[in-house]
Amino acid sequence: MTVSSSTECVIVKYEGRIATVMLNRPNVLNALDEATLKELLHKLKEVSESAADVIVLCGNGRGFSAGGDIKSMLSDSDESKFLPIMNTISELVLTLYTMPKLVISAIHGPTAGLGLSLALAADYVIADISSVIAMNFIGIALIPDGGGHFFLQNRLGESLAKQIIWEGKRMSATEALKIGMIDEVVEKGFPQAVKQKAEEWLQKPVKAMVQTKRILCQGNKEALLKVLELEKEGQFQMRTTADHKEGIQAFLEKRAPVFQGK
Repeated sequence: MTVSSSTECVIVKYEGRIATVMLNRPNVLNALDEATLKELLHKLKEVSESAADVIVLCGNGRGFSAGGDIKSMLSDSDESKFLPIMNTISELVLTLYTMPKLVISAIHGPTAGLGLSLALAADYVIADISSVIAMNFIGIALIPDGGGHFFLQNRLGESLAKQIIWEGKRMSATEALKIGMIDEVVEKGFPQAVKQKAEEWLQKPVKAMVQTKRILCQGNKEALLKVLELEKEGQFQMRTTADHKEGIQAFLEKRAPVFQGK
């Protein structure tokens, strides 16, 4: 998906009862820095209060989102900013997951790390055949955040969720569909297929659908809050490890990391 350039990190477009929320940092594959996370949170809250019934979350340019902005992390080593950013991520995920609307994640190209966590927070994940999907925190010796543990366990079960997280490998859209990580793959005409799905839902009794969503969300909300808190604590610990430092150094040097379990 590509739209004209804009200075906004997140673009919202309303079309009847459909609101499209588009990540808009195409030059960095929609990597999520602090400013983008805060803007996305703000605009999701606005959309949550709007007259729209279906929300489509997508990314501008060559991919949905490559995940957290590693270069931004490296340029700002101030640890005092870590917890506020993680708190923003938690509020963002909770807002997205519990939104009283029907939410579709429309993913294409790279969809990884925190970007994948956000995509999985939606009610339905539809993927273009071009999608490259990875929960790849392990590559820099970190753990998933943004509720990644919660959403993968819900969709895949505990055992498979662990394997996906520990391997961190890239998957095609068809591979992700086969294991149940996503809900649909589109081979041709992706934008049209996304719009068709949204319009299909609009022909149904949306209030009843949202009520079911609310019941299921309320039943799971405490578990999600607990996971988000554990991810925040765990991520803080992992950022101090020798393996994480090696993972970052290897990333910068464009080589395979040599981990020592420390």
